Amino acid sequence: MGLVADSLDMLADSIVYALALFAVGGTIARKNNIAKFAGYFQILLAVIGFVEVIRRFIGIEAMPDFKTMIIVSVLALIANVLCLYLLQKNKSKEAHMQASMIFTSNDVIINSGVIVAGILVNWLNSSYPDLIIGAIVFVVVARGAYRILKLAK
Repeated sequence: MGLVADSLDMLADSIVYALALFAVGGTIARKNNIAKFAGYFQILLAVIGFVEVIRRFIGIEAMPDFKTMIIVSVLALIANVLCLYLLQKNKSKEAHMQASMIFTSNDVIINSGVIVAGILVNWLNSSYPDLIIGAIVFVVVARGAYRILKLAK
Protein backbone atom coordinates (compact mmCIF):
# COMPACT_ATOMS: atom_id res chain seq x y z
CA MET A 1 0.00 0.00 0.00
CA GLY A 2 2.91 2.32 0.70
CA LEU A 3 4.16 1.92 -2.87
CA VAL A 4 0.65 2.38 -4.27
CA ALA A 5 0.31 5.57 -2.24
CA ASP A 6 3.73 6.74 -3.35
CA SER A 7 2.98 5.99 -7.00
CA LEU A 8 -0.31 7.92 -6.88
CA ASP A 9 1.55 10.82 -5.34
CA MET A 10 4.18 10.63 -8.08
CA LEU A 11 1.42 10.65 -10.72
CA ALA A 12 0.07 13.83 -9.17
CA ASP A 13 3.57 15.30 -9.07
CA SER A 14 4.21 14.65 -12.74
CA ILE A 15 0.90 16.28 -13.68
CA VAL A 16 1.63 19.28 -11.46
CA TYR A 17 5.16 19.65 -12.82
CA ALA A 18 3.77 19.65 -16.37
CA LEU A 19 1.17 22.23 -15.40
CA ALA A 20 3.80 24.32 -13.62
CA LEU A 21 5.83 24.41 -16.82
CA PHE A 22 2.68 25.40 -18.71
CA ALA A 23 2.18 28.28 -16.27
CA VAL A 24 5.68 29.73 -16.77
CA GLY A 25 5.29 33.14 -18.35
CA GLY A 26 1.54 33.11 -17.70
CA THR A 27 -0.54 35.46 -15.61
CA ILE A 28 -0.70 35.32 -11.84
CA ALA A 29 -4.31 34.14 -12.17
CA ARG A 30 -3.24 31.21 -14.36
CA LYS A 31 -0.50 30.25 -11.92
CA ASN A 32 -2.92 30.40 -8.99
CA ASN A 33 -5.52 28.37 -10.90
CA ILE A 34 -2.93 25.70 -11.63
CA ALA A 35 -1.97 25.61 -7.96
CA LYS A 36 -5.68 25.26 -7.03
CA PHE A 37 -6.08 22.40 -9.49
CA ALA A 38 -3.02 20.73 -7.98
CA GLY A 39 -4.47 21.04 -4.48
CA TYR A 40 -7.87 19.62 -5.46
CA PHE A 41 -6.22 16.81 -7.41
CA GLN A 42 -4.18 15.88 -4.34
CA ILE A 43 -7.35 15.82 -2.22
CA LEU A 44 -8.98 13.47 -4.73
CA LEU A 45 -5.98 11.13 -4.61
CA ALA A 46 -5.95 11.21 -0.81
CA VAL A 47 -9.63 10.19 -0.67
CA ILE A 48 -9.09 7.38 -3.19
CA GLY A 49 -6.07 6.24 -1.20
CA PHE A 50 -7.89 6.17 2.13
CA VAL A 51 -10.65 4.07 0.58
CA GLU A 52 -8.03 1.62 -0.70
CA VAL A 53 -6.30 1.43 2.70
CA ILE A 54 -9.62 0.63 4.37
CA ARG A 55 -10.44 -1.97 1.70
CA ARG A 56 -7.07 -3.68 2.20
CA PHE A 57 -7.33 -3.50 5.97
CA ILE A 58 -10.74 -5.20 5.93
CA GLY A 59 -9.89 -7.71 3.20
CA ILE A 60 -7.27 -10.42 3.11
CA GLU A 61 -4.17 -9.23 1.32
CA ALA A 62 -0.89 -10.93 0.53
CA MET A 63 2.20 -9.96 2.50
CA PRO A 64 3.92 -7.00 0.80
CA ASP A 65 7.34 -7.62 -0.72
CA PHE A 66 9.57 -5.63 1.61
CA LYS A 67 12.57 -5.75 -0.77
CA THR A 68 10.59 -4.13 -3.58
CA MET A 69 9.23 -1.53 -1.17
CA ILE A 70 12.71 -0.58 0.00
CA ILE A 71 14.47 -0.64 -3.39
CA VAL A 72 11.81 1.37 -5.23
CA SER A 73 11.55 3.88 -2.39
CA VAL A 74 15.31 4.38 -2.13
CA LEU A 75 15.49 5.11 -5.87
CA ALA A 76 12.50 7.48 -5.61
CA LEU A 77 14.06 9.16 -2.57
CA ILE A 78 17.25 9.87 -4.52
CA ALA A 79 15.24 11.36 -7.41
CA ASN A 80 13.09 13.46 -5.08
CA VAL A 81 16.04 14.82 -3.11
CA LEU A 82 17.63 15.88 -6.42
CA CYS A 83 14.37 17.52 -7.58
CA LEU A 84 13.98 19.30 -4.24
CA TYR A 85 17.53 20.60 -4.51
CA LEU A 86 16.87 21.94 -8.01
CA LEU A 87 13.58 23.54 -6.98
CA GLN A 88 15.16 25.20 -3.93
CA LYS A 89 17.82 26.78 -6.12
CA ASN A 90 15.03 28.61 -7.98
CA LYS A 91 13.56 30.25 -4.82
CA SER A 92 10.40 31.25 -6.70
CA LYS A 93 7.53 32.61 -4.61
CA GLU A 94 4.90 31.97 -7.30
CA ALA A 95 2.05 29.65 -6.26
CA HIS A 96 2.63 27.02 -8.95
CA MET A 97 6.32 26.69 -8.05
CA GLN A 98 5.57 26.64 -4.32
CA ALA A 99 3.08 23.84 -5.04
CA SER A 100 5.89 21.89 -6.72
CA MET A 101 8.10 22.46 -3.67
CA ILE A 102 5.37 21.17 -1.36
CA PHE A 103 4.82 18.08 -3.51
CA THR A 104 8.50 17.29 -3.67
CA SER A 105 9.19 17.80 0.03
CA ASN A 106 6.18 15.58 0.80
CA ASP A 107 7.68 12.96 -1.50
CA VAL A 108 10.91 12.89 0.50
CA ILE A 109 8.85 12.25 3.66
CA ILE A 110 6.72 9.64 1.90
CA ASN A 111 9.70 7.77 0.43
CA SER A 112 11.32 7.64 3.85
CA GLY A 113 8.08 6.32 5.34
CA VAL A 114 7.79 3.53 2.76
CA ILE A 115 11.39 2.50 3.47
CA VAL A 116 10.56 2.30 7.19
CA ALA A 117 7.38 0.35 6.36
CA GLY A 118 9.41 -2.14 4.29
CA ILE A 119 11.81 -2.67 7.17
CA LEU A 120 8.92 -3.13 9.63
CA VAL A 121 7.06 -5.52 7.30
CA ASN A 122 10.16 -7.70 7.22
CA TRP A 123 10.95 -7.39 10.92
CA LEU A 124 7.38 -7.93 12.19
CA ASN A 125 6.30 -10.29 9.38
CA SER A 126 3.07 -8.30 9.16
CA SER A 127 1.35 -6.24 6.48
CA TYR A 128 0.06 -3.74 9.06
CA PRO A 129 3.09 -1.42 8.88
CA ASP A 130 2.48 -1.10 5.13
CA LEU A 131 -1.19 -0.23 5.67
CA ILE A 132 -0.37 2.22 8.45
CA ILE A 133 2.31 3.97 6.40
CA GLY A 134 -0.07 3.98 3.40
CA ALA A 135 -2.66 5.78 5.51
CA ILE A 136 -0.06 8.23 6.80
CA VAL A 137 1.03 8.94 3.22
CA PHE A 138 -2.49 10.00 2.34
CA VAL A 139 -2.61 12.25 5.43
CA VAL A 140 0.61 13.89 4.21
CA VAL A 141 -0.90 14.26 0.71
CA ALA A 142 -4.10 15.83 2.12
CA ARG A 143 -2.06 18.18 4.32
CA GLY A 144 0.01 19.24 1.30
CA ALA A 145 -3.18 19.83 -0.69
CA TYR A 146 -4.47 22.12 2.05
CA ARG A 147 -1.21 24.09 2.06
CA ILE A 148 -1.33 24.43 -1.73
CA LEU A 149 -4.93 25.63 -1.69
CA LYS A 150 -3.97 28.28 0.88
CA LEU A 151 -1.17 29.45 -1.41
CA ALA A 152 -3.46 29.68 -4.41
CA LYS A 153 -5.94 32.12 -2.82
